Amino acid sequence: MTTISQNRSQNRATAKLFGIPVGDFGAFATVLISAASGMLTFFLVTFLSIFAILIYNGFGHHANFADSYKYVALPAGIVVLLFSLIFLGSVWVRRKINDAPRGEAR
Repeated sequence: MTTISQNRSQNRATAKLFGIPVGDFGAFATVLISAASGMLTFFLVTFLSIFAILIYNGFGHHANFADSYKYVALPAGIVVLLFSLIFLGSVWVRRKINDAPRGEAR
């Protein structure tokens, strides 16, 4: 019985995102990684959009720097947060369903 479960766990294909295995995260790690990726995206897009506004203002236009937060970085961060929550959450749920013992009371 142990060898069957060991073989199943060794042969199980883990989910990968850009070659990084993401199938063994728990619920807390899933939420934490999703929040971190959303915040990282927000700050990176804010940085890039501020420089884009600097260049745009250098050509004689006038744009408000708060627009980089409201209209560019916040939507990008929310999209990445939702995408990562959906993807990593579905991987976690799929792993929980596939690893659950069949026919046994919990």
